[in-house]
Amino acid sequence: MAQPRLADFFSFLGLPRKLRIDMVDLEQRYRALSRQFHPDYFYNAPPADRRGAVERSSYLNDAYRTLKNPIARVEYLLKLEGLTPEQSAGGSRQGGPPQSLLEEVFALNEELDEVREQKAAGAPPEEWRARLDKARRPIEAKRAEHESQLQALSERWDAVADAGGANGDRRKVLEALRERLLERNYINNLLAGIEKELSA
Repeated sequence: MAQPRLADFFSFLGLPRKLRIDMVDLEQRYRALSRQFHPDYFYNAPPADRRGAVERSSYLNDAYRTLKNPIARVEYLLKLEGLTPEQSAGGSRQGGPPQSLLEEVFALNEELDEVREQKAAGAPPEEWRARLDKARRPIEAKRAEHESQLQALSERWDAVADAGGANGDRRKVLEALRERLLERNYINNLLAGIEKELSA
């Protein structure tokens, strides 16, 4: 029996290594392979074949879950292409904010400190909640901007992949994707910090 782990998720599902995926097609491929690999069909098979069916079925579920989610798909592609999503182009980021978000990070941290002081001083909740809502707006706008950048970069990756682009082109798009992902994760952390203050 073929070892499913030799194929990446895209290949396993018979898809090109692209970021824009037709969800109906993905679902159909998943269902067809699910029927083919379902362990119930291997009930009377030798133990090695049964184990293989369980492995393939599990791998298929992982592949489907990953490729169905646009962000998980980008992260997986970066990993396949040898770029770890946790690092910036210059190496490990060690948890520091991306350059492009420094202004927002400093402004939000100052605002959160002031809100905490307001809360400690016994200010009514509507006052500090209004400040947090106001602080959240530019960060949510930044997140929306990042989502559209990720979409545009995904289209660019697919165009480069279709054209059999040179390694330099591929690398540029992948690095841009990685930077957007790092920034996106940081933006989500900033929004989570606001939510934490709101619920505290």
